[in-house]
Amino acid sequence: MKNIFSAILILLILSACSNKEPVSVDHSQDLKPSYDTTAIDSFSAGATSEAVIMKIKMSSQQYQDSIKQAAKLQAEEKRIAEELEKENKKKQEEEKKKASEEKQQKTSESSEVKTEQN
Repeated sequence: MKNIFSAILILLILSACSNKEPVSVDHSQDLKPSYDTTAIDSFSAGATSEAVIMKIKMSSQQYQDSIKQAAKLQAEEKRIAEELEKENKKKQEEEKKKASEEKQQKTSESSEVKTEQN
């Protein structure tokens, strides 16, 4: 009986010490809590929410778009101003030509009048 009892005890000890396969538990899901914030940098006082980050990105994109639009408007205004200057210069040149022609006509008329009087 001692032999049977010792055999059962040895079998229990061996079965308790046998290699059991570990239960696979996905610890990666446990380690990643789902937050709605993103850390900006390690020196910041806290984190910024995802909604605020999206607003910042959108506002910066809108800001860049508005800068591009303003540059286009300035270029258009500059082009229009240059065209106006060209037109004004042409008008001034035409006026100068007319004025010089009128002076020439007056001088020719006055010289004709002087020759007739002599």
